[in-house]
Amino acid sequence: MSLDTTYDIPRILVADDEDSIRFLLREVMRREGYDVTVTDNGESAFQLVRENNFDLVILDVRMPGMDGMETLKAMRKIRPHLVVLIITAHGNRELAVDAMRQGAYDYFNKPFELDEMRIVVRRALEKQQFLDQVANLESRLQRRARFDRIIGQSDAMRQVFSLLERVVTNDITVLITGESGTGKELVAQAVHYQSSRRDKPFVSVNCAAIPENLLESELFGHEKGSFTGAIGTHVGKFEAANGGSIFLDEIGDMPLALQAKMLRVLQEREVSRVGGKKPIRVDIRVIAATNRELAEDVEKKSFREDLYYRLNVLPVHIPPLRKRKSDIPILVEHMINVHNPRLGRNVRGVTPEAIESLMNYRWPGNVRELENVLQRSMVMASGTLIELSDLPPNIQEARELADAGVSPSGLGLPPDLFTNFDIPLAEKMEQLAEVFEKKIILHALQRNNGHRQATADMLGIARKSLHNKMAKYELFDYGEADVS
Repeated sequence: MSLDTTYDIPRILVADDEDSIRFLLREVMRREGYDVTVTDNGESAFQLVRENNFDLVILDVRMPGMDGMETLKAMRKIRPHLVVLIITAHGNRELAVDAMRQGAYDYFNKPFELDEMRIVVRRALEKQQFLDQVANLESRLQRRARFDRIIGQSDAMRQVFSLLERVVTNDITVLITGESGTGKELVAQAVHYQSSRRDKPFVSVNCAAIPENLLESELFGHEKGSFTGAIGTHVGKFEAANGGSIFLDEIGDMPLALQAKMLRVLQEREVSRVGGKKPIRVDIRVIAATNRELAEDVEKKSFREDLYYRLNVLPVHIPPLRKRKSDIPILVEHMINVHNPRLGRNVRGVTPEAIESLMNYRWPGNVRELENVLQRSMVMASGTLIELSDLPPNIQEARELADAGVSPSGLGLPPDLFTNFDIPLAEKMEQLAEVFEKKIILHALQRNNGHRQATADMLGIARKSLHNKMAKYELFDYGEADVS
């Protein structure tokens, strides 16, 4: 296999603290037709890789300051597919093997054979070319996909798609809001992969999932020895996302102390590692998401107002599933097709009774809850259709309540009456009792053509009691005029 001449001249970085090795490799590689850059330390090598697109790195293990192993780990974080060759002094075979485990392509013991080095470099570059071709193919597929992973045809989702079409063409900060489970990370991925940064990293961070004392180091990195346990240099998520996009999920849960540093990153486009002495420039697009009402948090002083306005440049709100229930049938069809191969099932669809039950349910967990329910029901289904009995009991109950005419919204009750357990049971029962009492009296009045005495007799109550209840429920329009 030969190198494709349609590609640019391969770029190689050589990092070794020995002048003679750097000179030798630079001359040999240049004679092979490669563009060669040299440096004598790991920190400089990492910065060069961060700022340039090298096809291959030849890295010495023992260098002053940031050694080869630390440099290799740091490089792999920001360029996961970068091909790295390790050079080690004779007798350091175990160290070289460890480097291979960390992702190095191959290693050489000093002194090395130049002919062997030429062959390995050529093969390594062929591998890099193959990886680039795969990445380009994936990028084209992602562009074709557009927003295919975000399913919906309701008016609410059409508005989201229309906004996203404009978002992807503008390289500005985006704030995605919506309840948990609505698919905010899918939207963030779509924004990145349809933007001009699609070929660069997409790095996701859940600000609520990382302990407060570790979040700063995770975001901005740290220097070796900067705190107890910092045994090496750590590249933060912002550096890892350089050139691409960083997705800050649950940004509303970020501690106030860290919000000030986040504001500086957005303003200056530079980060400072914990224990670092100089800022590091980063070229990134920030996409943030939250299920909180940040405007209210600003009022409560639990979220910085200046950071809120920095993030809220272009807001995208994802509606909850209960406000786009017309999307449920196509979501169900999509999820069945996705999970059939993974679950080893051959489910073709959902019975009318089951889909009605799914449509009647409130979905507090949104699309994520629907997907979990569908997977469970696919496993439970004995045939090719998901039946009502295959659904969880709480979702079956949603249809039964609707059949009985006690759908909360249909009765004028709070729509979450049956699922919101912050409302005391006694209060719920009182509301339900009044609704049913009103309905029963109304039906009795209609049955007796509005005659109150006949209605009172039918209900087994005194005419005066009926009069009081009709006043309470404003039902006088349904009764004949009082004649006494």
